[in-house]
Amino acid sequence: MIVLAAHGTRDPAGPRVITRLAARVQAEVGVPVRVAYADVRQPDLTSVLRSVRGPAVVVPAFLASGYHVRVDIPAQIEASGHRNVVLTEAFGPAPELVGALRERLVAAGYRRGDAVVLAAAGSSDRRALAEVRTVADALGSVLDSPVRIGYAATASPSVAEAVASYGKRRVAVASWLLAPGLFQRRLDEAGADVVAAPLGVHAGVVELVVRRYRQAVRGALAA
Repeated sequence: MIVLAAHGTRDPAGPRVITRLAARVQAEVGVPVRVAYADVRQPDLTSVLRSVRGPAVVVPAFLASGYHVRVDIPAQIEASGHRNVVLTEAFGPAPELVGALRERLVAAGYRRGDAVVLAAAGSSDRRALAEVRTVADALGSVLDSPVRIGYAATASPSVAEAVASYGKRRVAVASWLLAPGLFQRRLDEAGADVVAAPLGVHAGVVELVVRRYRQAVRGALAA
């Protein structure tokens, strides 16, 4: 059993993306995939794990390892009482996702020579912000161009400020978000010439979840 643990959003488009991602992963690996939420929506991870019989691999569907990944998700696993759970790393700056970022950006209309802003959700956790910096540097290497960072909430500069910092240049925003919602709308309103869609159910995202699961299984068998 795989449990995808997502943040949760009140926007119904967000859960639809997570549900589609779970279905794609299930089709790829041939094992059941359930969805749980760390916040905002139900079912929470504790409830889902209490209903699971047998081993479970929990994959945090988060692009950075902030408070929910480091505190909430482990606490919900503990509260479930399930003793056969492997918790994987969050999505983070994985190479599959950097490739997905580039493809989403190009599909939105990015042209070589455009200024680029990597737009992330934001966090008060410095380690999570450091992961975003790693992603920005990796995307810059792929594009052969410097990439500035803007945040949709919590941290600074904002996406709009990062876009404005380029002056009159044409600016493309790469969305370091998993699903549509309030934060993606803030990207759309930031004044850029090009705004990429969230990563969503990109093949690279599916590939990463599958890789996290298989690594967890190999690790459990080797233990």
